[in-house]
Amino acid sequence: MAGMGKRMRPHTLTVPKPLIPVAGKPIVQWLVEDITKVCSEKVEEIAFVIGDFGAEVEKQLVGIAEKLGAKGTIHYQDEPLGTAHAILCAQSALKGKVIVAFADTLFRADFKIDDKQDGVIWVNKIEDPRMFGVVKVNGEGVITDFVEKPQEFVSDLAIIGIYYFKDGEYLRKEMQHLIDNNIKEKGEYQLTNALENMKSKGTRFVPGKVDEWLDCGNKDATVYTNKRVLEMNSATSMIAKSVKKENALIIEPCFIGENVVLKNCIVGPHVSLGEGCKVEASVISNSIVQTNSKIKNSVIDNSMIGNYADYSNSPEQLSLSDYSTHQ
Repeated sequence: MAGMGKRMRPHTLTVPKPLIPVAGKPIVQWLVEDITKVCSEKVEEIAFVIGDFGAEVEKQLVGIAEKLGAKGTIHYQDEPLGTAHAILCAQSALKGKVIVAFADTLFRADFKIDDKQDGVIWVNKIEDPRMFGVVKVNGEGVITDFVEKPQEFVSDLAIIGIYYFKDGEYLRKEMQHLIDNNIKEKGEYQLTNALENMKSKGTRFVPGKVDEWLDCGNKDATVYTNKRVLEMNSATSMIAKSVKKENALIIEPCFIGENVVLKNCIVGPHVSLGEGCKVEASVISNSIVQTNSKIKNSVIDNSMIGNYADYSNSPEQLSLSDYSTHQ
């Protein structure tokens, strides 16, 4: 999760993309919780590969791991040299059974990882695979090829960015081989090249199929992911008891944080409001509003609003950064 998240600006100017909240929790927290659920054994360590995000973010990440009963460790990628290089930054964690995940994707799945396999590459069938790495699979259900962003159709099984490896040390050696021999693709050290080398040596990778893949790569995708996560967790109320309502209607599913004040407004469906927000004389639907923001006299849909923002007197879809004012 070391990237700068440029497609999510302005929301990544003050916080890394994987810590942007959807349905009341950071994206990366949902991800590690979901991965832990599909593991057949206890997760011992969660290693976060980050840039220079600051001590407060590092403390938050370690806390996410500890809540799941795992040790949290922090590792740094100082320059963007590719996926294999990023994973290798956490090489001390690459031992035994390992799951690698890129932290801007969420998923819905109902299975346990088959840890008897050499490796599992999680995929999802998509209509247009040209922007993704894809896999080809033979009649025995074994992956035969990894193809990065094919412009001609070779497969519609897109790699979603979550991988299981039975032997973490073997993975580490193959990625180190790329760096030692300066084997790059498009100027970067790519995980798919290491996977191709492992496959050629007899490693059998199989596809793991998820029920739903949720991307958090840009504003619209993240708002949609917020909607789906709220729907998937709708059996449990996500509205804090400290919410103060005056002539206000909440249309669930919604996440409403602590000490939110709602006055003469309609909130929902599919809205996440962080703690300390105040909404007055407004209608908000299908949107994410982070903490301590004020919204007044507005109609808002398909929007993301940051922390401590102040927005009023305008109906529109928007993407508003922290501490911004629009009146």
